Amino acid sequence: METTMDIKDDVSEVILNSAKTIFARYGFKKTTMDEIAHASRKGKSSIYHYFKSKEDIFKAIVEKESDVLSAAIAKAINAETTSEKKIRAYVLTRMKVINKLTNLYSALKDEYLEHYSFIENVRVKYDTEEVNTIKGILKTGVEEGDFKIEDINLTAFALVTALKGLEYPLFIKNNYAKTENRFEGLLNVLFYGIIAR
Repeated sequence: METTMDIKDDVSEVILNSAKTIFARYGFKKTTMDEIAHASRKGKSSIYHYFKSKEDIFKAIVEKESDVLSAAIAKAINAETTSEKKIRAYVLTRMKVINKLTNLYSALKDEYLEHYSFIENVRVKYDTEEVNTIKGILKTGVEEGDFKIEDINLTAFALVTALKGLEYPLFIKNNYAKTENRFEGLLNVLFYGIIAR
């Protein structure tokens, strides 16, 4: 038997799923509570019962998408046995999954969202988590003799920065398959360098 809490969770899920589509289509700025109400087939007053504002809805969606990305990356990394394969899994999974999470990408990149404190919190959390994950893999790789790295912090930061630079073409072209070669090229430079040996 469904409890009141289960029903409340179901309704908020319907609202979030509907809003996710609207935000992805129109962006945060242009989306209205009326559109969210219409898409979720709920009255506006019902939506305000579950969420205080459009910002609260967007925040919940971005947090869910961030959790989806983190879980996908963790699963991909844990499935691999060597540090090199873990880095490859991290990069390829990150780019493939973030390509599908439009609201998270918008929260991480859109300048007009900067004045929302929850967006800044999401950005800081995401950046910290990303650098720490890469540092952990690199540190293990150095300890196991897979990598020779003088400054793990700098290397992790450089890799994360390079990935962010490749996000823009991925989202503009919206074609992961074509952009995947660039990720492989980046990984080859990372692992094998550019100096002839």
